[in-house]
Amino acid sequence: MQKRHFDGQLYFDELAYSTKKYILPYIEKYYPISSNMHVLEIGCGAGGNLQPFLELGCNVTGFDLSSARIKEACQILDAENNEKVHFFCDNVFNVSDLGKFDIIFVRDVIEHIPDKQRFFHLIKDFIKEDGIIYFAFPAWYMPFGGHQQICQNKLLSRLPFYHILPKFIYKSILSLCGEDKSTIEELMSVKNCRITVEQFRQYAKNNGYVIFQETLYFINPHYEIKFHLKPRKLHPFIAKLPFIRNFFTTGCFYLLQKNSNLIR
Repeated sequence: MQKRHFDGQLYFDELAYSTKKYILPYIEKYYPISSNMHVLEIGCGAGGNLQPFLELGCNVTGFDLSSARIKEACQILDAENNEKVHFFCDNVFNVSDLGKFDIIFVRDVIEHIPDKQRFFHLIKDFIKEDGIIYFAFPAWYMPFGGHQQICQNKLLSRLPFYHILPKFIYKSILSLCGEDKSTIEELMSVKNCRITVEQFRQYAKNNGYVIFQETLYFINPHYEIKFHLKPRKLHPFIAKLPFIRNFFTTGCFYLLQKNSNLIR
């Protein structure tokens, strides 16, 4: 397990850095961000992704299943004394009456949600007619698409691709190498909830969204701060190969809208 997985402030700073340096410019190329916009993050953790939006003067709202993470977010972003900051702990499927947002931010979350069809349908209620949704996730078949980097065992945390083994073999390896019950349950949940490029496109299409920007990365921009690697997009030839591309895509960036006539 890497230090960032138990150091909340470090993880916050890393997310804030990569969002500010890479994701904000990615969004603003197609959808200019202005002060007083309303931004919602689903699965916000400690709020690192929302910090750069707050710096631009946006109103930010975040929610997460983890009460500990929400407590961290409230403390770090001083939610009690900042009227532009709102955090709460809840399940996305229990949330209603949030209002409408200019930007919905879903980073490294969709691969943890079991009922993706319902999720895609639900969040339509949260987005303005001319708003956008940003998604980012690792393609399931990429070397660490199973999130095995959270393992306590150093070998398992650095071993690529074994997450795609059959469930009983994968679970047995985790157990035999001493991973605790909670880690095994989380990793098996990711395996059950996995998502590929093709599946994401299909969910978006089934629910009436328009994907107006897709970028597949061979080296995820977030890897700059994690591993000191320069971001690199997937080669166009590989990006066009169904299924195969998932083995080489460490990061998928998407921008979606409800109405293709509204794309700026």
